Amino acid sequence: MHIVNIVFNTPSLSDKLNTSINISINVSKMRLNSIFKDDMVMKQRLLLLCGGQSGEHEVSLSSARSVLAAAGDSFEVTPIVIDKAGKLLSLPESQKALEGRSERLSQGGELSALPAKAFDVVFPLLHGPYGEDGTVQGLLKLLNIPFIGSEVLGSAVGMDKLMMKSVFKAQGLPQVPYVEVRRREVLDDVVKVVTKVEALGYPLFVKPANLGSSVGISKAKNLDELSHALQEACHYDRRIIVEKGFKVRELEVAILGNDKPQASVVGEISYASDFYDYDTKYSDGKAQLHIPANISPELAQQCQDLAIKAFEAIDAAGLARMDFFYDELSQQLYLNEINTMPGFTKTSMYPKLWQASGIGYQELIHRLVHLALEKR
Repeated sequence: MHIVNIVFNTPSLSDKLNTSINISINVSKMRLNSIFKDDMVMKQRLLLLCGGQSGEHEVSLSSARSVLAAAGDSFEVTPIVIDKAGKLLSLPESQKALEGRSERLSQGGELSALPAKAFDVVFPLLHGPYGEDGTVQGLLKLLNIPFIGSEVLGSAVGMDKLMMKSVFKAQGLPQVPYVEVRRREVLDDVVKVVTKVEALGYPLFVKPANLGSSVGISKAKNLDELSHALQEACHYDRRIIVEKGFKVRELEVAILGNDKPQASVVGEISYASDFYDYDTKYSDGKAQLHIPANISPELAQQCQDLAIKAFEAIDAAGLARMDFFYDELSQQLYLNEINTMPGFTKTSMYPKLWQASGIGYQELIHRLVHLALEKR
């Protein structure tokens, strides 16, 4: 037996601990390499940002609970909740919020006060404005902290449906016919706007440009419904999209990767409601996921190829979910939108698509962390 005195100086922890780790290990020469490999590996420190100011606050908390349960053994995970006012809760308050006990006990801190050197990777599990739109990503870039998901450009373009559609159009990617409308146009002369967009033909879908989870979306089948839908959308955004509606199947593909993205199997969502609105998305039993989708291999390949092209078109990174419309009558596939930070519970479409493709939930988290640390 030999006494081996090992002193580790750990720069990655020096700002947090300002100390050295002194370890005396009584080992045999035969087991020394094994101990180095198995016992001395430090867990990567993962900051889980969740909550946020958007209407998808609770969805984000649900995603965070799933990640916490799955990643705790592999990473040193610190969950921090951003409340609906945009303030950081303390760690004890965040834990209570994730347990459903409390959302706010104090004034909270500023997001810019994040301790940059205390974490190796950030998982910004935030959906919608002030989280998925490039704002948090820009801050994390300034703090020089690696993070999971798209950077500022990809996040911002993916969140803004009008900019996203402009990029897709420039790349020649297929989309349903649409018209851009500004709030001032509606407020100045709604009749004129209605006349302009009616040319697309009913039914029409009216959407705010910068919200997720179908918030503020309305389906219009006639002039009165269209006028009301336009005014409703104005409450949520100053820029509005009006799309031509078709009788379609809704298909989805998950993307994983940076410069060499991979596509999952194709899934399908079905529902009995008039369209895939907020209530249908988040009420149990109102929507069904079909994985894999019952489609031809040729259509599946077309979805996967188009998903990767769209991912690359907006310079997305890490993960994304691509949503499609498929018109069986014309056999035309349309891009609907890209979601650069999709729901991440174990029952969400994104991880379920990858599970069906051979990558389980825990392995998916590991791959996303690796992609976040990969030089781009």
